[in-house]
Amino acid sequence: MKAKIVTQKALDKLKNNTQKALNRSLDRHIKLAVTGFSGSGKTAFISALVKHLTSQANKQNLPFFDVVREDRLIAAKQVPQRALDIPTFDYQGASACLLAEQPTWPASTERINTLTLALKFHTHSGLRAHLSPTSTVYLELIDYPGEWLADLPMLSQDYQTWSRNTLELLQRDKYKPYSDAFLSLLDVFNATDDVDEHVLKTLAQSYQQLLCRLKDKTKLAQLQPGRMLIPSDLAGAPVLLFFPVMPVDDTHESSQYRQLEARFEAYKQQVVMPFYKQHFCQFDRQLVLVDVLSALNDGPDTLQAQRESLKHVMQVFNYGKSGLLKRLFYPKIDKVLFAANKCDHVSPSQQSDIALLLNDMLGEQSNDLRFSGVAVDTMAISSVQSTQVKQVNENGQHLECVYGKVLGENDWTTYLPPQPPNHCISAQQWPKYGFEFLSFYPQKAQQGNLGHVRLDHALQFLIGDKLV
Repeated sequence: MKAKIVTQKALDKLKNNTQKALNRSLDRHIKLAVTGFSGSGKTAFISALVKHLTSQANKQNLPFFDVVREDRLIAAKQVPQRALDIPTFDYQGASACLLAEQPTWPASTERINTLTLALKFHTHSGLRAHLSPTSTVYLELIDYPGEWLADLPMLSQDYQTWSRNTLELLQRDKYKPYSDAFLSLLDVFNATDDVDEHVLKTLAQSYQQLLCRLKDKTKLAQLQPGRMLIPSDLAGAPVLLFFPVMPVDDTHESSQYRQLEARFEAYKQQVVMPFYKQHFCQFDRQLVLVDVLSALNDGPDTLQAQRESLKHVMQVFNYGKSGLLKRLFYPKIDKVLFAANKCDHVSPSQQSDIALLLNDMLGEQSNDLRFSGVAVDTMAISSVQSTQVKQVNENGQHLECVYGKVLGENDWTTYLPPQPPNHCISAQQWPKYGFEFLSFYPQKAQQGNLGHVRLDHALQFLIGDKLV
């Protein structure tokens, strides 16, 4: 009986892979990586994408999305996903938050989930046009906790390197007030002693509390291991009970250092690697959402850390020009869009500045991608509009403000955003009193319709060439 079950599972998997390969050969299946660290807006983006394509796909709303502007999109519909072992993205719950009488942002994702959208459209060129006047493309989206994305760079590190980098980060001026308690415990910890489970558990819990404080009080993206923030069924498991320690000499097999090293490697192989292999190896297109404004609010250390985290994460993915055979047997990401999200928290004239800042943060990464044959773009977007533009005249001076409901407050506010930099600036160049960009609730839907800023531009860049 057991052999039959295994055989049936193998046949189902083969059938699934065969169908995906057929769809890829006809360019009918697009796997879009919606990536971003915690708080970057992945869940809201996916919800907005589905809402606009299924019920708001018209020229007035999506004028820069060619398939809509040309009246070729027939309909878009959520269809059953092929991955039956992954929970379905809760579109109804997320959209209910955005469309409520008093709209709120959807809750942060705490588990991986997926959604597949079928887009039926009139064809007008290419092989499809000779086969049928209409075609259907399947857009597969995956949502996951942003905390898990931060773990991917650990795959290329050993315990010694990870510890050194993490401790260096924790000792930066911005984060040291939060890390002092843990670092004090670490000062009296003897890594060469024989394993003492109670001692290891105590320090691991202190380190976990530190990560939670940093997540709550700062916008630091590089919080590893990410599962410490969302442990779920791993809570209390030894694979999560590790922390950074500076390298020591004369360690023995039963030393605490060796035990921590073993747990670090087990975490990589048993937790991070399966997540990477199952969900991050076969993407076709990638959207990288970045909350630049929150990093600016947090100060130069956080902006620099975000820049470093982006660089490390981007090194994990497979990039390159993707032809027919590569799409079938070795898919690679051939288009990447870097998006400074929540751009309507600043005035329209300032939005190009945060896009330029993000582009500068990418540095050589963007150039390396282009050299590999990858199409790259950077833009400022708001997948869900949360403010309105408001013109204010003060003492004869024309001011471009934004008007919205600030998070945590009941009243709407007219607000003049500070001028964001259009390039990376040093700590010495930082404004004396820092930056203070406000965060807003989503704007109330008008007749059940959500607003956006450049969502159509993003869709055109990411999938427009597949809908011809």
